[in-house]
Amino acid sequence: MNLLTVENIAKSYGELALFKEISFGINKDQKIALIAKNGSGKTSILNILAKLDTPDTGQVNYRKGIRVSYLEQEPALSPDLTVEETIFASDNEVLKVIQAYEKALEHPGDADAYQKAFEAMDRFDAWDFETQYKQILFKLKLEDLHMKVAQLSGGQKKRLALANALVNRPDLLILDEPTNHLDLEMIEWLENYFAKENMTLFMVTHDRYFLERVCNEIIELDQGKLYPYKGNYSYYLEKKEARIEQEVVEQHKSELLFKKELAWMRRQPKARTTKSKSRIDDFHAIKEKAGQRRKEHEVQLQINMERVGSKILELHKITKSYPNKPILNKFEYVFTKGERVGIIGDNGTGKSTFLNIITGADTPDQGKVVAGDTIKFGYYTQEGITSKEGQKVIDVIREFGDYIPLMKGKQISAQQLLERFLFDRKKQYDFVGKLSGGERKRLYLCTVLIQNPNFLVLDEPTNDLDIVTLNVLESFLLDFPGCLVVVSHDRYFMDKIVDHLLVFRGDALIEDFPGNYSDFRAYEDSAQQENKGEPVSSQKNENTTTSKNAKRSSKNDEKKSKLSYLEQKEYKNLEKEIERLEAEKMKIQHMFTDASLSGEKIDQLSRELKEIENTIDHKTERWFELSAMH
Repeated sequence: MNLLTVENIAKSYGELALFKEISFGINKDQKIALIAKNGSGKTSILNILAKLDTPDTGQVNYRKGIRVSYLEQEPALSPDLTVEETIFASDNEVLKVIQAYEKALEHPGDADAYQKAFEAMDRFDAWDFETQYKQILFKLKLEDLHMKVAQLSGGQKKRLALANALVNRPDLLILDEPTNHLDLEMIEWLENYFAKENMTLFMVTHDRYFLERVCNEIIELDQGKLYPYKGNYSYYLEKKEARIEQEVVEQHKSELLFKKELAWMRRQPKARTTKSKSRIDDFHAIKEKAGQRRKEHEVQLQINMERVGSKILELHKITKSYPNKPILNKFEYVFTKGERVGIIGDNGTGKSTFLNIITGADTPDQGKVVAGDTIKFGYYTQEGITSKEGQKVIDVIREFGDYIPLMKGKQISAQQLLERFLFDRKKQYDFVGKLSGGERKRLYLCTVLIQNPNFLVLDEPTNDLDIVTLNVLESFLLDFPGCLVVVSHDRYFMDKIVDHLLVFRGDALIEDFPGNYSDFRAYEDSAQQENKGEPVSSQKNENTTTSKNAKRSSKNDEKKSKLSYLEQKEYKNLEKEIERLEAEKMKIQHMFTDASLSGEKIDQLSRELKEIENTIDHKTERWFELSAMH
């Protein structure tokens, strides 16, 4: 069933023509990814499909009555609403029913309102829907439903917008970089969610594992033309290579034909017959085709790195914590030449803080960071580039120098470096304010590398970069002879460039794993299977849905599965109690960082901590038990 059809759309901004005469369709249950270089118009196409923008020419035809949700890169959310109010602000009728039921639970004295809300939940079959939306919020770590949007971080806002889009159950879900600001656990959950849900997706993402496991069709926008591929990312790579090889063959034929026809034109036949005039017209068409050249921009980053001495970087008993949040506890590490370390862990476990400490942007509470005399850091942060008003692309680079040294005694000018980073001469004199998000990140990366570092520190470098640039960056990093420390949720990227991982588990627990991300994931999965007590966060949620569905196989069973008033009250109180206990647990764990603690005090705190952890486990199990009937 066709959901929408795009017919010959075009879009330009001034003299810049992004695309023209683009046509394609989206059918039910398709999971399509749009691939293109930064600045090619990917986001413009998404905005047009979401009705936030209009094409200059052409049109988009929608099936009557379809519901479309759009996850933007920078979601526009009302700062005055809470997390829960943002979810319920949707025009989804089932959500309105759930909202009325939630309010009825808050006022148990109004029996009529409760009965009316309860019946509406039955009538709209909203019980499963309610459980699913709460599981989505739980998985995206948005448990505090009463927090104002204004208080959320950028990553939390993106996760809230994603939750909103998923909860609305649209006929078509449009996603612009859905994995940005998600940690690896959330990304894998989202992959599994899309794999099992019958949803129609149209997305832009640079996450190649996500493309591989979620999408069943790729559409590539290349030099203003669309090329469809009916398969996942691996299929796309295979067929694209074959397409380019065929284009090279056709290009060669066109050039040979052009030379032949040019020789004929130069003979200037006196008799201009109808046939010869036709051939002249054909000649001009052949000339135009032969003049086309594939503009495959490849960044060649052969930077001549400064010499590295025997001492690289040493961390001696580093301790760092924030209120109720220990990050590092007497952490020690000595970097060696050419080391390539990947850092992974949930959001909030201290990965960026660690990078700030090793680069000197932050200081530890205790301990010492010793960097070698020859070490020159290149630090790519999540904050990105800051430009002055009216500053042009070329001016940003020239602030760091007019050229940089390359291998074999050569050098490269600022203009040539920008060209290698896919900025042509015309683009170099554009204002920075006109660049797309991905182009700004590419420019920022250029400013880091032009400083010729020998110790690269990259904090989420793959966000907003297109796949072409990612491939180039990966090639450079594989050849980079210095030390490399990278934080990234891009598993494909990590698999290619790192030798081992520092796994931030939270609560100042850091593990050194000897392998890349796929090795680590395989190890974790096998360890979980061997462990009879599966983690609550993964198994319990799945069992909740399974148990709930089994209990609602008939109308009578469904009635029995509803919570009584006292159970509802217990369910609500458990959430608050677990939250309080978690805070108490963090407080005690933080007390262990005090070096002056006596042995007796340590024993006492250990007993208290064990008791709290047992209580949390008990109450969490009861919460899931009630959640299964909720």
